[in-house]
Amino acid sequence: MSEHIALILATILGCGLLSQLVAWWLKLPAILFLLLAGIALGPLSGWLRPDELFGDLLFPLASLSVAVILFEGSLTLNFQQLQGIQRVVLNMVSIGMASTWVTITLLAHFLAGFPWALSWLFGAIMVVTGPTVIVPMLRTIRPNNRIAQILRWEGILIDPIGALLAVLVFEYIVASSHENQLTHVLLLFGRTILSGAAAGVIGGWALGLILQKHLVPEYLRNLVALALVISVYEASNTFSAESGLLAVTIMGIWLANTKGLDFEDILSFKEDLTILLVSALFIILAARINFDQIAELGMAGVLVFLGVQFIARPLKILVSTLGSDLTWREKALLGWIAPRGIVAAAVSAIFALKLKNSGLPEAHLLAPLTFMLIIGTVIFQSATARPLANFLKVSEPEPHGFLIVGANPVGRALGAALREEGFRVLISDTSWEKIRDARMDGLDTYYGDVTSEHADRHLDLVGLGRLITVSARDAANQLAGVRFQREFGKQNIFSLCPSKSSARNETLRIAQCLFGNQYHYSLLMQWLGNGAQIRKTRLSESFTHEDYLRQHGDRAIPLFAKNPKGRLYIMTEKNSTKPASGWEILALVMPDTAPTTSPTARPT
Repeated sequence: MSEHIALILATILGCGLLSQLVAWWLKLPAILFLLLAGIALGPLSGWLRPDELFGDLLFPLASLSVAVILFEGSLTLNFQQLQGIQRVVLNMVSIGMASTWVTITLLAHFLAGFPWALSWLFGAIMVVTGPTVIVPMLRTIRPNNRIAQILRWEGILIDPIGALLAVLVFEYIVASSHENQLTHVLLLFGRTILSGAAAGVIGGWALGLILQKHLVPEYLRNLVALALVISVYEASNTFSAESGLLAVTIMGIWLANTKGLDFEDILSFKEDLTILLVSALFIILAARINFDQIAELGMAGVLVFLGVQFIARPLKILVSTLGSDLTWREKALLGWIAPRGIVAAAVSAIFALKLKNSGLPEAHLLAPLTFMLIIGTVIFQSATARPLANFLKVSEPEPHGFLIVGANPVGRALGAALREEGFRVLISDTSWEKIRDARMDGLDTYYGDVTSEHADRHLDLVGLGRLITVSARDAANQLAGVRFQREFGKQNIFSLCPSKSSARNETLRIAQCLFGNQYHYSLLMQWLGNGAQIRKTRLSESFTHEDYLRQHGDRAIPLFAKNPKGRLYIMTEKNSTKPASGWEILALVMPDTAPTTSPTARPT
C-alpha cells in the first residue's frame, strides 16, 4: 500500500514537472497542462483519487499550500513601485475590481442559480488573474509596451488583493451561517480581520528583524522564513478560524515594504517552492473534478464564461480607463485578456470543501464552475489574443531590441550605442553596483538572474528579440544562451567567447561569438580602459568597407553594421555580410595616442 502511495506522489510530481516543461516549450500557461494532467489522472482514468489518498489531510495541505502561494505573491507588492504608474492600473485594482466582482456575482446568481452568498464568494474569487498565467500569455501575444505593462501590473497587484477579498467574503459567509444576528456577525467579522492583521504584522516584523539582525545563519534563512509563515498562518487561525490567509498576505506585504531589507534569496526560494506547490496542488484539485457536476451546470456554465469574457471584463476596462489617453484599440485588447489561474482554483476548492460541510446550497458546484472559467479563459484567450492584437494593430512589430546580460563597462557601452541607434535595450546583472551604474547611464535594467523564476515573471521582453551576453563568467553566458534559445532562436543569441576555450566548451556553446572568437572580455575591457570609444562611420562610394579597415587597421573592432533600411547586423566570425555604400559601421575605436593589443585575427 505504501509503495502505491509513493508511486502516486512521484507521478504527481513528475506530471507537474513535465507540464511545466511543455508549457515553457510551447509558451503557454502551465496551468493549462497541469489541468489536463489532473483530469487524465483523476476523472478520466480514475487512478488518482485525492479524497481517498489524502483523507482528512487534503484540506489542511491545500490550505497551507495556498498560504505559501499567497505569501510569495504578496512579497512582490512593493508600494514604492506604484509611484508614477499610470492611473488606469490603480483604477483596475480598485473600481475596476469592484465592477468585476458585482458583475460576476450577478452572472453566477441569475445564470448558474447560485444563492446570493455563494454568488458573492464566486465573484470575489474570480476577480484575480495572476502573473503565473498573464506573463506566459504576453510572450506569445506581444502587445505594445503600454498594454503589456498594464496587464502585468494588474496581475501582480490583483492576485493578493483578490485573494484577500475572497477570504473576507468567505469569513462573512461562515460567520453569518452560524449566527443570524447582525451585531454578532459584525463582531466576528471584525475579530477575523483583527486577528489576521495583527498576526500578519507581528509575523512580518519578526521575520524582518531576524533577517536584518542576521539572527540566523544564511543557510537557514529560507527554512526559518517558511516555518514562520506556517506558524503565523496557524496562530492566526487559532485565534479566529480562517484568518490565516489574511495573515500571511499582510505578512508578505509588510516585508515587501520594509526599507533596507534584503529578501531576494527568500523570494527565490519561495518561487521555487511555489512552482512545486502549484504543480502538485493544481493536479490534485483538477483530479477532483466531477464531470457529473459539470454536466449539472450544463449551459449555465458556458453562459457564465461568456458573460465574464464579453461583459465583466469589457465593463471593467471601460470604467477603469475613463479619462485615460489609451486608444480604443488598446482598450479593446485589454478588455479581451484576463485569464484565471491557480489562486482562483485553489481558493475555490478550499472554500467549496468547507461550505459543503456547512450545508450551503450549490456549494459543490463552486469548484467545477471555477475550473470551467479557468479552462475557458486560458484556452480561448491564448488562441485568439495574438490574432486580435494583430488585427487591432496594437502588437509589437518583430522584436529587434536587445537583452544584454552583464552590466559591466562592456555591456553598458554596447547598450548605450544600441540605444542611440533607436533599439530598445534591457541590461541585466546580479550585481547591484553594476545595475546602479547602468541606470546612471540611462539604460533600462533588470536586477537579478535572467534564468530565474523571478525573471520569468517580471522580465519585460516586449520588443526584445536578440540576446547579447558579455558577463565575465562564461558559464553564466552559456546558461543565459540556453535559457533564451527557444525564446529568441539560436541565430539571435550572441556571446563573448572566453579567452581560453576547450573543444568541450565549443561543443556545448550555443551562442555565436560576438565580433569574432578572438575578442574576449578581458581584451575589450583593456581597450575601454585605454580610452577606446564606440564610433559610427557612414560608408560611401568613395569610402568603402575595405577603405575603412585599411584606415583603422588594428585600432578598431567592428561591432555592428546597419544598412540604409535600419536593419542591424552583429559582426561575428561567421557573418558574411559585406557593408556597402550607405551602410553605417559601429566600431570600438582606440585613440591614436593609446596602446592597443592586436588580436591574432580579424573578421572580414
